[in-house]
Amino acid sequence: MDSGRTRRALVVRGGWEGHSPVEATERFIPFLKEHGYAVEVQESPEVYADAEKLAATDLVVQCYTQGLATDEQVLGLSAAVANGTGLAGWHGGICDSYRGSPDYLHLTGGQWAAHPGGFVEHEVAVVPERRGHQIVEGLDRWELNTEQYWVLTDELNDVLATTTFGVGDETPWREEVTCPAVWTRQWGKGRVFVSTIGHKLEDLDHPDVRTLTERGLLWASR
Repeated sequence: MDSGRTRRALVVRGGWEGHSPVEATERFIPFLKEHGYAVEVQESPEVYADAEKLAATDLVVQCYTQGLATDEQVLGLSAAVANGTGLAGWHGGICDSYRGSPDYLHLTGGQWAAHPGGFVEHEVAVVPERRGHQIVEGLDRWELNTEQYWVLTDELNDVLATTTFGVGDETPWREEVTCPAVWTRQWGKGRVFVSTIGHKLEDLDHPDVRTLTERGLLWASR
């Protein structure tokens, strides 16, 4: 690869406005530009059907909650990642997207299921064995008061941080449940980075969350 080539990032944002897709992504666009990326913004997953554009894209940053994507669009994204385009995102913008698409779920490796209690005090902790990973190096554990994502995932993921749901007299689950909070995934030649943290803009401004998210974007990129 030509080391002098300008890397390209594609920001795909939209869907449910409760996750502030414009304001959230605008927090990271300057960071990408500072690291030498030419950034393009699209407000729809329609761009995923453009194979030529995706082949020239080094990193897709998606913040698109729920919404619809056609099979052509999802398979276009999946093929691009398999060929080396990186995919990264946070919260519902990546793990609660295109609920009707099994192929999208297969690509990202995790689906939001619930956030019991709404905004709750909870802890996110780096998996001890993964502390040396460049995304979470130097981080340990931190407290948040926001949505705690209960996600359904598979074993292909490299889980970097987790969060645990306690059990109580009124919870339908009868023992503690630990869920992935941050993970990566290898998909063909491409990398996928998912953080479940980021319902509120303030969540993304938490120093540790900001650090791991920025690192995750760079890690996922071709």
